[in-house]
Amino acid sequence: MTTTPTNRLFYGWIVVAAAFAITFVGFGSAYTFSAFVPSLQQDFGTSRGSVSLVFSLAGFLYFGLGVVSGPLADRWGARSLAMLGMALVGAGLALASVARTIYEVYAAYGLGVGLGIGCAYVPAVGVVQRWFLKRRGFASGIAVSGIGVGTLVMPPLASWMIEMLGWRGAYLALGGLAAMIGVGMSWLIANDPRDKGTGPDGVPLEVVQPGAARIGASVGEAVRSPQFAALYSACLICSFGVFVPFVHLVPYAQDHHIDQSAAVPLLGAIGIGSTLGRFFLGGLADRVGRQSFLLMMFIGMAAALAIWVLASSFWPLAVFALLFGLFYGGWVAILPAVVMDQFGGRNVSGIIGILYTSVAIGTLVGPSAAGFIFDMSKSYTLPILVSVAANVIAAIVATFAVKKPAKIAFPSRYPRAPSDTDG
Repeated sequence: MTTTPTNRLFYGWIVVAAAFAITFVGFGSAYTFSAFVPSLQQDFGTSRGSVSLVFSLAGFLYFGLGVVSGPLADRWGARSLAMLGMALVGAGLALASVARTIYEVYAAYGLGVGLGIGCAYVPAVGVVQRWFLKRRGFASGIAVSGIGVGTLVMPPLASWMIEMLGWRGAYLALGGLAAMIGVGMSWLIANDPRDKGTGPDGVPLEVVQPGAARIGASVGEAVRSPQFAALYSACLICSFGVFVPFVHLVPYAQDHHIDQSAAVPLLGAIGIGSTLGRFFLGGLADRVGRQSFLLMMFIGMAAALAIWVLASSFWPLAVFALLFGLFYGGWVAILPAVVMDQFGGRNVSGIIGILYTSVAIGTLVGPSAAGFIFDMSKSYTLPILVSVAANVIAAIVATFAVKKPAKIAFPSRYPRAPSDTDG
C-alpha cells in the first residue's frame, strides 16, 4: 500500500516555494520598471507615453502567452517551460542594458521579459492548483505572493543599483539574478502529486479516486460557458486600470515634488499590501467563499484608486499603495483558485492561460494610454478615474460568474473546497 509518510514535508509546498521564487524574480524584475522610467526618458529623449509602452508590451506578452504556455504545461509539464521562461527573463534584462535606442529596449525588455514571464507564470501557478484542494486558495496565495514580495524588494534594490551602477548596470545585474534564482528554483517543480506518490493536500493515494486530477472541463467546454465569459469580461475591464500604478506611481509622486528616494518605496508599499492580500485574503477566502471574495477585490481596488486621485503628498499615496496592493494581491491569489473551482483540474493551466489574455489586453492598453493622456493633459486625473470605473464595472460583471458555478464532476471521495453557492 502506497502512503505518504506523515513525518515528511508534503512536496506540494516545495512546488509552492518554486512558484513563489518564479513570481518573485519574474514580476519583481518587471515591476522595477517604474524606477527606470526617468532614466530611460532622459537618455533616449522620448515621451512618458513612449517609455510606458515598454512595460505595456511586456505585460501583454507575459499575460497573453499563457494561452500557449498553459496548454503546453498541461501536456508536457510545467518544469521545462518555467526554466525556459526564467532564462528568457534574464536574457531580456541583460540585452536591455546594452540598448542604443528605445526601440531596442522594446525588443529586449518587451520580448525577453514578456516572453519569459509568459512561459513561466501560468504553468507555475497552474501546477500549484493540482497539488491542493482544501487549502487551494492559501497555497495559490503563497505562490503568487512572490509578486508582492518582489514588488516590495526589487524596486528599491533597482533604485540602489541605478545609483551605484547606472541604469544599464542595474539591468545587467537584475538579469543575472533572475536567471540564477528563477532557473534553479524552476527545476524543483513536479507536475502532479501522483508523481511523488501522494494525492492532493498530501492525502494517501488510495483515498483519491483514480484520475481525480484529470476530472474537469475541456478547454472548449470552459471557454464556451457563461461563467468563463463573465470572468473574462471582468478581468479584461479591470485590467485597463490595475497596472497603471506599477508604471506611473513613481512619476506621479515626482510630479508632486516627492523625491525619487521616497517615491520608489511607494511601489514597495504596494508590495507589502499585495503580500498581505495574497497570504491572508487567499486563506480567508478558503473559509468563507472564494467567489464572493473575488467581487470584493474589484470593489476594494476601485476604492483604493479613488484615494489615489485625491492624493498629492507622500502619506496619502502610501495609504493608497498599501490598500491597492492588499486588494490587488487578493485578486491575483483568488483568481486561479476560482478557475479550478469552476472548471476542475484536467486543463486548469490552459483555461487560466486563456483567461489571462484578458489581462494581457488590459495591460497593453492601460499603462501606455495613461502615459499618452498625461503627455497631452499633463495630468493623471482622467486615467485614474477611468481605472476606478473599470473596477466597479468589473465587479458588476463578475456577479454573473458567481451566481451559478459551472457543472463539473469532482471526486466524490475527496470533496472540493467550499464555494459560496454550496449548501
